[in-house]
Amino acid sequence: MQRFTGKVVIVTGAGTGIGAATAQRFAAEGASVTFAGRRMDKLNEAAAGLDPARILIQQTDVADAAQITALVAATVAKFGQLDVMVNNAGVGAFGAFTDATAAEYRKVLAINVDGVFFGCQAAMPHLLKTKGSIINVSSMSGLGGDWGMTIYNTSKGAVSNLTRSLALEFGGQGVRVNAVNPSLTSTEMTVGLEAFPPMMKKFADRIPMGRPAEPREVAGVIAFLASEDASFVNGVNLRVDGGVGASNGQPRLFGG
Repeated sequence: MQRFTGKVVIVTGAGTGIGAATAQRFAAEGASVTFAGRRMDKLNEAAAGLDPARILIQQTDVADAAQITALVAATVAKFGQLDVMVNNAGVGAFGAFTDATAAEYRKVLAINVDGVFFGCQAAMPHLLKTKGSIINVSSMSGLGGDWGMTIYNTSKGAVSNLTRSLALEFGGQGVRVNAVNPSLTSTEMTVGLEAFPPMMKKFADRIPMGRPAEPREVAGVIAFLASEDASFVNGVNLRVDGGVGASNGQPRLFGG
């Protein structure tokens, strides 16, 4: 399947996890892809073996709006256009609300919110030319609250609603804006958590499919949203959660 032949895609946070799987998926479907992230070793590893003529590796800290502008400019300079912007880069934050520091709050919002906002803003003039699309990586934590994750909830709630707002503003101009909202996904961010069986059992009890997502499973949904198969999908926050959102919150009584 080559749905993206002739298309140009930027993926932020492309060195590991969902970002790496997404960038690789677009490349496998024929796109020219910019792998963007802070760690060059991880970016090079993620892009290894791909056609260098269709790959750009760009070291980028999305907390810096100037670097995002440079990322988009470098992509257009090499490939001549931009068709898809995937704002994936993000960080987690855990802890009691009363213990949260201003520095931690600013760091998380700079990456998770500013990085998405300015990524969309830098990409939009080019996407208007190609009638392209944006996919933001939000979270289930952007659709509801969690215990002990107030800062993260704040940031991902902003991403979810930014997605809706941009979809309203630009849908009529031919640019679709959507988000994916994964639940627990096996990435570098979850290594510590997955090494703690009692906590993983709690997650398994809440996820009807009984396991975390794999990055490739989220990447497949991102590729769908960017494709012509989703040509009338706009302003959606699409749960990729193994069924978590199907629950009304009651504990499991039978089955499973």
